[in-house]
Amino acid sequence: MTLAGTYLQAFGGGGLAPIVMMVAIFAIFYFLLIMPQQRKQKKWQEMLKQIKSGDKVVTSGGLTGTIMSVKDEVVVLRLPPDNIKLEVARSSIVTLTTQEESKS
Repeated sequence: MTLAGTYLQAFGGGGLAPIVMMVAIFAIFYFLLIMPQQRKQKKWQEMLKQIKSGDKVVTSGGLTGTIMSVKDEVVVLRLPPDNIKLEVARSSIVTLTTQEESKS
């Protein structure tokens, strides 16, 4: 008996099992990691499309303010307490707090 023949007998001969395991692992990663992230991204993009003047938002930098105007990719925020106007990128908006307050 050769060394290769002993190896194949010891480990089941290869076959289809490793391929099935790799597909199963990929499926698990897809359903647990990739798909939820895609849903979250789509929900965030829909929120960005719906923002309008008067909405209260929080930016990725932690600034909370009220939207004064919405342009293509830029939003003008009014920041309390001194009513400072600040232009930020639309993509920097993380959450829309106006809807959360109206539900309470």
